[in-house]
Amino acid sequence: MEKVIVTLRTGTADDAWAERLRGQVVDELLALDPPGLTVHVRDAAVRDALMTLTTLDPPVQALVSLWTQQYYGDQATTALDILGRHAEHVAAYLVTESAPMPPAPTPPGERSPGLANMALLRRPADLDEATWLSRWHGSHTQVAIDTQSTFGYVQNYVVRGLTPDAPALSAIVEEQFPIEAVGSLHAFFGAADDADLSDRMQKMVASTSSFGASTNIDAVPTSRYCYRSPFRADVASRPTR
Repeated sequence: MEKVIVTLRTGTADDAWAERLRGQVVDELLALDPPGLTVHVRDAAVRDALMTLTTLDPPVQALVSLWTQQYYGDQATTALDILGRHAEHVAAYLVTESAPMPPAPTPPGERSPGLANMALLRRPADLDEATWLSRWHGSHTQVAIDTQSTFGYVQNYVVRGLTPDAPALSAIVEEQFPIEAVGSLHAFFGAADDADLSDRMQKMVASTSSFGASTNIDAVPTSRYCYRSPFRADVASRPTR
């Protein structure tokens, strides 16, 4: 089984757009019977989050994770056609998934707790891949867990882009935080006071700087909705309307 992440970029993404993505579009995708489907969308609950960074124009407004038996098969290509009708730019990436802190199960289609912060990482040209991976996976993972209020952490290493002109990405990271992190750096980092916040931020920046993740990244605040999981038999697809 393979995992494909699709980024949806558009300049106009209001609540009606988010609801259409979670409703009509998800129903069309579930009709393809994928083994797994998760939607991350920037909606009213998180739209004004402090930890928002954007390099792409138009910005990423949603990410759809699709598990499929063949990234090049009819199921995946049809899913891309469906998503392409609802965004100005759609890009797909074949990824491998590591889950230091797997997301907690939720009923199909129910919003996951908190803020799901999606980070799009790019490996610096002057850093070889082996060193980059070692510093990100080997060294940074525990720093991220120790310095933030993260309760869900999934690392997606980008194998390659699957669509023409897909913006170059090296990784797509999902981190889940308490909903208070939308408007509070103290809540985002789990800091007790200003001194603790400063210490945690300094450690985090030092770590991300070692593999180029302190600059040239996109951080997209989203709400997470899992409709079907390939890993848990107790999470089935949402009934179609």
